[in-house]
Amino acid sequence: MSTALQWFKSTYSSSEGGQCVEVATCPEAIHIRDSKNPDPTLQVTPTTWTAFTTALK
Repeated sequence: MSTALQWFKSTYSSSEGGQCVEVATCPEAIHIRDSKNPDPTLQVTPTTWTAFTTALK
């Protein structure tokens, strides 16, 4: 049985909607999508996600 992903909107996304980046985490992957076009999603490893977010700082 699979569990549905719980998506979270970026804190930098507008409150007006339509321009949101959403992220869902699970132990083996980080899922990223555009709220206005939720399919397809981008999936990266937690190590890759950490490197990406660290580089943004």
